[in-house]
Amino acid sequence: MTAPRLPRRVDHLRWVFLGLAVVVLVVFLLAQQQSIEVSYGQSPSASGRVAEGSADELSDATLPSVEEMTAQVAADPVVRLPGAVARWNEDRVRAAIGATDTRILVAPPGLTEEQRKQVREVEDVTIRIIGTEVSGGLYGVTADRIAGWRAQFATHDVTDLLVTLITTLNKDPRPEDRDELVWREPTGAELDAVVADLRADRPHVAEGATLTRIPTDAARNAFPGGARYAAFPAQPYGEPLPAYGAALTEVFPGDPIVVMYGNWIEYHGPDAEEFAELAGASFYAQLGSRLSRYDYPQVNVLGAYLDQVTDIRYAGLFERPLPYQPFDPLRVALPALPWLFAVCVAAFMLLSVRSLRRSAGGLLARPGDPQRGGVRARLAGLTALAVEVSLLTDARSNPALTRGVVKLQAARDALDEGLPDRHVSGLLDEATSELDDTARTVGITSYQPDLYLRGRLS
Repeated sequence: MTAPRLPRRVDHLRWVFLGLAVVVLVVFLLAQQQSIEVSYGQSPSASGRVAEGSADELSDATLPSVEEMTAQVAADPVVRLPGAVARWNEDRVRAAIGATDTRILVAPPGLTEEQRKQVREVEDVTIRIIGTEVSGGLYGVTADRIAGWRAQFATHDVTDLLVTLITTLNKDPRPEDRDELVWREPTGAELDAVVADLRADRPHVAEGATLTRIPTDAARNAFPGGARYAAFPAQPYGEPLPAYGAALTEVFPGDPIVVMYGNWIEYHGPDAEEFAELAGASFYAQLGSRLSRYDYPQVNVLGAYLDQVTDIRYAGLFERPLPYQPFDPLRVALPALPWLFAVCVAAFMLLSVRSLRRSAGGLLARPGDPQRGGVRARLAGLTALAVEVSLLTDARSNPALTRGVVKLQAARDALDEGLPDRHVSGLLDEATSELDDTARTVGITSYQPDLYLRGRLS
């Protein structure tokens, strides 16, 4: 009789596990060479530094000479140069000035660096205002909240900035900022004109507004489902502003609506309570200083705002939808590959040990086999050794044991197929060498094949 063997299907299965383990290992090692950038999403918004004069932000304003401006300041405490836009509450500013001699020079926005240098060279000026940028002495003042930015860019109101700077220069207590902006409902005629354009799927551009077009790419990235736009010029200081955003939201519920008053932009629509404030605060905190001193066209301001909206959306806030990203099976499966490799190796080892145990049991159970003293006895002894030492191996000794087990299996198959004893003995010699390496690595001398087989025979 021959030794009982595992069913051929199970015998093949363990080699399938070994092959799969090798494939998984190769894939995992190759994946480690990839350069992976971890981010929630890569925003396609345009960004980068803009060189002065490259975005139509310079006006055609001309200035008097430095000597002429110095003479004007000496003659009048408040000098407004042609094209100046800044306005303020005179009562509040006068109260902050008190009895001090405060001289204010107001220049238009969009000046070149050379022109701004001229303004700074004017003598005996306490406060300089270029556009709506307020500075004096060693100080510059900027808004830091939505109400301040809205007043500054929607109506050119610099009252809070002026009062803050004056009290700082005079070392007086700073009063609380005030939101003096007053809103009103738009009239029926005003609203009808805006709604008619929006229903026709075109932006509404009021008389005096400079918006010439909607930045197509920026708008698509910011609002993939589309949005409605209405642009108005900067509103007169001190007059109530028509609240188009709230009125248009009632007419177009659920639609994103973007309203511009001068360089002030408001968002109305889905998630407006939180999203509008975040988009506005982050945009004007970054670009408010530049917008205050230059004369940008509304299309440039809108494009930069839409890029900011895109960046916020790609940050994953407010569960706003992200553009489709293809499924990456490697990225998903990569963390599981080491575990899959371990499972495949474990399955191969268990099936191999089971095969060897059954083979050894069958050989040792045949006392009448005439070849017991030959290669079969040696195969049985080495098989028993492999089974015993498999319980003691670790990561260092497992490779040698695995190679030895493979050689023993090959010897058993060769013996069962009737191949010459010399071929079988050669395979057993190779298995003996691998098991000897295993025993030396484990550090147990009695498990060296020569000593182990000698002990079995004795």
